[in-house]
Amino acid sequence: MKDCLNQKQNLANCNCSYESCSRKGMCCACILYHRKNGQIPACFFPADVEKTYDRSISNFIRMKR
Repeated sequence: MKDCLNQKQNLANCNCSYESCSRKGMCCACILYHRKNGQIPACFFPADVEKTYDRSISNFIRMKR
């Protein structure tokens, strides 16, 4: 995976709590990964919901109600 020129800036807004994630701070790679898996990236969820690791679209919709 190529380096991201904005990785340091992006990390300031990245709330992903999955410690071994290789995509932290690389938003394009993160979005692509989660999109392929039918998920939504961590940054779309508040911290308490993100920590459940349920990044499903249905969980996002439930959270927004």
